[in-house]
Amino acid sequence: MKKQMMALAATTVIGGSLFGTAASASTYTIQPGDTLWGISQKNGTTVDQLKAANGLSSDMIYAGDTISTTGSSNSTSASSNNGTYTVKAGDTLFRIASAHGISVNSLKSINGLSSDRIYPGDVLSTNGSAAPTAAASAPVAQTQQAAKPAQTTSAPQGNTIAMTATAYTADCAGCSGVTATGIDLRNDRSKKVVAVDPNVIPLGSRVYVEGYGEAIAGDTGGAIKGNRIDLHVATTDAATSWGVRTVNVTILD
Repeated sequence: MKKQMMALAATTVIGGSLFGTAASASTYTIQPGDTLWGISQKNGTTVDQLKAANGLSSDMIYAGDTISTTGSSNSTSASSNNGTYTVKAGDTLFRIASAHGISVNSLKSINGLSSDRIYPGDVLSTNGSAAPTAAASAPVAQTQQAAKPAQTTSAPQGNTIAMTATAYTADCAGCSGVTATGIDLRNDRSKKVVAVDPNVIPLGSRVYVEGYGEAIAGDTGGAIKGNRIDLHVATTDAATSWGVRTVNVTILD
């Protein structure tokens, strides 16, 4: 299916949206098109200072994240009163550990992690105590759920590949809205479908994309070669907000 890439590189500046709305005097909520350089200029600091204050190991930032602009920890440090943190899209163990003043190895040890992979929605302990389980957070349902296996946030099992991910919509210029495998995305704008290089991920495979979720490898694209994927999203704004990211893609079957 021919599609127009809706990716927005992290260094791109969209006119008028370079400086979005600040969450407070010392924090800033990232807007589509923002760059660390632009944010640093607006707030009288430097890129290196922003990265150090927010535990960033690269210049990649994501729309919707809140960062510190004064040297204090960013929103990643906002754990709950019982010392836990819920993973958000774009988070890494390094960022979470830095924001809470501990090492990555300590964070992994506290939470029994054997790899650096984490997924949005995971609940991590940040102070050495175990993260709450689903059963502990809903004691009223314990009797009814006793016969059911406990739910976990374990990582998907399968071959995992680091890939560059962009996003597109079914109504982009020149698009038919029908994928290479015959899925009509015009009838289901929320359907999770990814365009892949069939030489890397076979068409029809189920995959789990970090920050996107489980999807079907149901489309192809002229620019989708090698370790690149293109994610179907509902709107142009969503595609622009996604931008360009490096994510882990797990082939489930």
